[in-house]
Amino acid sequence: MTEIDESTPPYLRIVAELRRRIASGELGPGDRVPSTRQIVREWGVAMATASRALTVLRQESLLRAVPGVGMVVCGSEPAASGRGGRADVRRGPAHAVTRDQVVRTAIGIADSEGLAGLSMRRIAADLDVPTMSLYRQVRGKEHLVLLMADAAFAAHRLPGTFPPGWRAHMELLCRLQWAIYCRHPWLAQVVSLTRPLMAPHAVAHTECALRALAGYGLDQQTQLHLVVALANHVRGTAVNLQQGAEAEQDTGLTDDEWMVAQADALGRLLAAGEFPHLARLSRSPIELDADSLFEFGLQRLLDGVEQLLDQ
Repeated sequence: MTEIDESTPPYLRIVAELRRRIASGELGPGDRVPSTRQIVREWGVAMATASRALTVLRQESLLRAVPGVGMVVCGSEPAASGRGGRADVRRGPAHAVTRDQVVRTAIGIADSEGLAGLSMRRIAADLDVPTMSLYRQVRGKEHLVLLMADAAFAAHRLPGTFPPGWRAHMELLCRLQWAIYCRHPWLAQVVSLTRPLMAPHAVAHTECALRALAGYGLDQQTQLHLVVALANHVRGTAVNLQQGAEAEQDTGLTDDEWMVAQADALGRLLAAGEFPHLARLSRSPIELDADSLFEFGLQRLLDGVEQLLDQ
């Protein structure tokens, strides 16, 4: 057995401790093991690290996934340990899964752990089916992510009617997109400016925005650039949502708590006198977060569109 010390990667230390609990009977057959979120809190690691630890134990056939329950201990005589072991080999006959089940499970993983925690093997473990059975429903991870994005947009339907006027129309559309990104922070990482998603429900947002600006005398290039600029403001601001969530998982601190912890370092930086404008700002209570940046940027962009239309 590998000796565990401070130089051992965190996920292997978690594996060793959970393995010990199973061997000692502290965790018996059918008992739930700590979830990824519980591991994050107990060991102070990132979500991806917690997921990797559970995956190793799953591969060793010490754990199995029970839909609606989570990871549980397999049995009183688990298969011999071995990192090269495959969890699928000892499963019973696979039950059929639908494409919708695969996509919904993948979205659930990505929502809680980010795209870093998403893999075909992890999805199969959560559904308790062999990994290869997923390929009957999706062609691969790239195809799966496309389906996930389409499902995320589909879950937030475009309204049947919009308020009159191009500006109210665009405000409602952009705020709907912001709500989708807030619900699914990973989504901003898969939406591309230069390689648009060929997802029908995402494309519908572009069509809706073009419709809002139609009939104002804009040439097609200008119209498309305005639509993409607005969509990219929403998506570009939303990229920070996943980064913030991962930073909070890694440090255990919210953004406000992190800023408080950095107060001394910031004070020393500003005391040198090289940044007088920042020093003046630091003495005033200012609200600055993803929501305020989204709203401020949206209004300034719409002001610019209005000026362009007036011309």
